[in-house]
Amino acid sequence: MSEQAATPQTLSELDRPNSYIGKSVPRPNLDRLLQGRGLYVSDMELPRMAHVVFVRSPHAHARIVAIDTQAARKKPGVVAVVTGEELAAVITPWVGVLTHMKGLKSAPQRAIAIEKACWQGEAVAAVVATSRAAAEDAAEFVAVEYQELDVVTDMRTALDAATPVIHASLGDNLAFERTLDVGAVDAAFADSDEVAEVEFVFGRHTGVTLEPRSVVADWNAAEARLTIYQGTQAPHMVQNIAALHLGLQEAQVRVVCKDVGGSFGIKVHIYADEMATYALSKHLRRPVKFVADRIESFNTDIHARDHRCKGRIGVKRDGTITAFEIDDLTGIGPYSMYPRTSAIEANQVVNLIGGPYTTKNYRARARVVFQNKNVMCQYRAVGHPIACSVTEELVDLAAAKIGMDPVEIRRRNLIADDAYPCTSAAGLRFELLSHHTSLNKLLVMMDYDALRAEQASLRKKNIHRGIGIASFIEVTNPSAAFYGVGGAKISSQDGVAVRLDAQGAVICQTSITEQGQGSESLTAQIVGSVVGVSMERVRVILGDTDQTPYGGGTWASRGAGIGGEAALQAAKILRRNILDVAAAILQSTPAELDIANDAVVNAADRTPRIELRELARIVYFRPDTLPPGIQPELMATRHYVPRQYPFAFTNGVQASWLEVDTDTGFVKLLRHWVVEDCGTIINPQLVDEQIRGGVVQGLGAALFEKCIYDERGQLTNANMADYLVPMSGEMPDIDIGHVVSPTSESELGAKGAGEAGTAGAAAAVANAVNDALKPFGAVITEIPLTPQIILTALKRI
Repeated sequence: MSEQAATPQTLSELDRPNSYIGKSVPRPNLDRLLQGRGLYVSDMELPRMAHVVFVRSPHAHARIVAIDTQAARKKPGVVAVVTGEELAAVITPWVGVLTHMKGLKSAPQRAIAIEKACWQGEAVAAVVATSRAAAEDAAEFVAVEYQELDVVTDMRTALDAATPVIHASLGDNLAFERTLDVGAVDAAFADSDEVAEVEFVFGRHTGVTLEPRSVVADWNAAEARLTIYQGTQAPHMVQNIAALHLGLQEAQVRVVCKDVGGSFGIKVHIYADEMATYALSKHLRRPVKFVADRIESFNTDIHARDHRCKGRIGVKRDGTITAFEIDDLTGIGPYSMYPRTSAIEANQVVNLIGGPYTTKNYRARARVVFQNKNVMCQYRAVGHPIACSVTEELVDLAAAKIGMDPVEIRRRNLIADDAYPCTSAAGLRFELLSHHTSLNKLLVMMDYDALRAEQASLRKKNIHRGIGIASFIEVTNPSAAFYGVGGAKISSQDGVAVRLDAQGAVICQTSITEQGQGSESLTAQIVGSVVGVSMERVRVILGDTDQTPYGGGTWASRGAGIGGEAALQAAKILRRNILDVAAAILQSTPAELDIANDAVVNAADRTPRIELRELARIVYFRPDTLPPGIQPELMATRHYVPRQYPFAFTNGVQASWLEVDTDTGFVKLLRHWVVEDCGTIINPQLVDEQIRGGVVQGLGAALFEKCIYDERGQLTNANMADYLVPMSGEMPDIDIGHVVSPTSESELGAKGAGEAGTAGAAAAVANAVNDALKPFGAVITEIPLTPQIILTALKRI
């Protein structure tokens, strides 16, 4: 299943007998979740807990003239009706900027709007009652007088002089602009034999998590302490921000993250309604719960991917790609999201265009503009699907211009597997990637030549099938270069504490969180392998700022690469400490001993010497029997952060095999293949599940998902009947293969895998659709590829 793109480093701590590394073992939390015993925020009930419902603006842009709350306050069960002005005395506003993104600007955003609402769905008041139903009933009686304002919806005209400025204090609607010009772009295009130039359009979409955003905030006035129960990807980040804006010390805020029903980047941001819930609890001195309903989720969960990108590629007759050029425009809503900012996606697009290829001639411009729509920000595989789609569709267009097979043009331009370390035209530093090995493996998996023959045969029968290829790179294991340098209190390190308990089991506390991707399992596998105990004897604690070391949490595919390395290093220290104690008890030396199967054994012949249970009994209850001078330390904590490279890049390649019905415009997905190089694989099943899940989200973007706004800024499909997501019936078989190129920056050698599937799926599908439509001379550069778009390209409608 796996190949070596390079000779991997020796993982001596992980190659020990009975290691779980590289094995598909069941998730430790599987039985609990399958039995319906998960604990989600919506399950939580606290004494005196109240429920908050937000009154939201029906207008995309409107001045708030007056709010009458008297009738609502008199309704049964109502605890309070709070406006933005009242809440401003409890919580301060925020501005979503990073200092290293020069020129990025945004207006101050508040927990509840005060002077005006800037998108349909922005909260203008909060109703707190003893039940959700009572709060919803009372909210109907909050009378808000609005003065409608001109709406900015079209990103293409947002910067025009005639277009109103959403925030007058900012001067214009430009949030951020970045330009890059590397090499000799003009000369390269002039020297090209062919040039392809098109405009790409990407549909705005959102995460549609199974569990909506939800929070319970509990202010304990006696302790002057706030406990936040929230489904979040970054508990310590939430702790820092809640404390900062509520005027508290971090020690006064505890964040607890129990089970989470999907995140995909949606739950790594700070939302106004969540901040309002924290503030309401402090204001009212009682627990307050907020759970978004599905319409609120569509209107307030961050959106992503709303881009128009003009792309150009130059190519020589021999297939050499001479240059890339892009002009990317994206609308982000009325504010830059806090604290990660809404400019990161466009910035990533600039960084990643052309990333897998050797050409050094590259020019890019990205402009990020404000508009009166819901806020856009990071979502699974931030910027990657845009960059991959633009790059890979341009490469296919270049191949068509010179009559070359899409695979062959990639062979001639992908960075060679023996060319590392190297730097991309955009300045990205690559340690070790495997584009050619991955491509070769993919072609074998899909039997490329046979598919081409089948395609040609079917075309004679008027059956139009297409093959799409997409190479990709993926940013994982981000260092402080991502957010820390810009002043955001988002930790790039993770920490793990491990200890041997009094029964000889291992307790592991980690700062990464479990969002469904298997953080609990990979941590237990690493710790169990290194210490030498069975996974059943490892208990993992995560998602609690009072109990876990300080760390960044789960985002940017960093859980295994950063959190896993911290677990490995902490486990090594614990194992060493256990062997020191065992050597003293057994009158031996640590070098003569090892740990296996929950016991200390002879290193030479694996003969059991003392069970860990017995060793723990002696240490905790009979330390008087230990030799003089021996002070056992059966706990260890280690942190890890990458230093040598800003990111650990993974790479891979995807392929799509599909059929287009040229009469109806429907696309039938037949098969999808992925080859991914994520370094050391800890649990193959979990990795493959992550890749498949990512592919499904990428296929959703390619064919189904789009947030449709009208000219008044109204979201017209904010429900699961009108916003389409891929279902099992639409999904093809997804075959996964691996190449293994471990990063040498960590002993574990793991890179991320959580976003790779999303990165390349849409590009592969778009190329496959265009391949299927080649006999008709149609080229489509817009997703989602709806029947309407396909039939329009075919001139059928």
